[in-house]
Amino acid sequence: MAEITAALVMELRAKSGVGMMDCKKALQETDGDINAAIDWLRAKGLSKAAKKADRVAAEGLVAVASKEIGAGEVAAAIEFNAETDFVARNDLFQNAAKKFAQLGLDHATVEGLHGAELEAGKTVQDEVTSMIATIGENMQLRRAARLSVDEGVVATYVHNAVSPGVGRIGVLVALHGAGDKAKLRELGRKIAMHVAATSPLSLNTDDLDPAAIEKERAVLTEKAKEEGRPENMIAKIVEGQINKFQKDVVLTKQPFVMNPDLTIEQLVAEEGKALGNPGLHIGGFVRLALGEGVEKVEGPDFADEVASMMKG
Repeated sequence: MAEITAALVMELRAKSGVGMMDCKKALQETDGDINAAIDWLRAKGLSKAAKKADRVAAEGLVAVASKEIGAGEVAAAIEFNAETDFVARNDLFQNAAKKFAQLGLDHATVEGLHGAELEAGKTVQDEVTSMIATIGENMQLRRAARLSVDEGVVATYVHNAVSPGVGRIGVLVALHGAGDKAKLRELGRKIAMHVAATSPLSLNTDDLDPAAIEKERAVLTEKAKEEGRPENMIAKIVEGQINKFQKDVVLTKQPFVMNPDLTIEQLVAEEGKALGNPGLHIGGFVRLALGEGVEKVEGPDFADEVASMMKG
């Protein structure tokens, strides 16, 4: 039997538009023959899914899941996209998003999640392809993230939830440290709600992307020049504004939305003392917002196409 290399799988994927797992299976069934593999995919009805692959999928759902592991916890968030909000309201789509989030508890990357088994012989990628063929819209399991702690909680929060655990924004917050889990989870949920509202760029100042700082510095410098600020004062003015920018976008430095007199850092310190654990700290956070970074194309959507077909 011919060796099924990654390059061969990628070539078939480029030609067919079908998912990686299906391409690999097609090549295995046809002894590595690209043309025969394309015919195999067509015979299996997967070409229908391939025809949808160039459509923009910016709607859908974000789903979260979590579970306790001894003194610690693990939580996952996934983004599952479709072309229309109509499909996202479908029970089939919502249940699939929830299942994918549950599988995300054991798979740290979206690539690993694509190959995860839902049932014997059927992967997540198989399920997505099948749903595309059934529903008739392009769909994509676009992003996946996972956080875990050995001791403490990973709190979850869904904003604009359409059913338990699924909505348009999903947040995970990892709190490291001992303490009453119910109280830790309550604190973590409040911080997660804060993250949903403020969309911080990093946990700590040192974690902030240098490119983001330089971009902001360039904008502020140009603005200062446009305002006619003295040339010898611009650098000092901009530096002060950069410090303010960092406080605005760094989670631990942000004023807590429910009590602006406290920063998030101070909030955690106070709650840690109250729980008898001054070492309590945030280990990380994840914020997935539906359609974030997807370039939407203006034009007829799926509903328009259906209406056109009905008229025809």
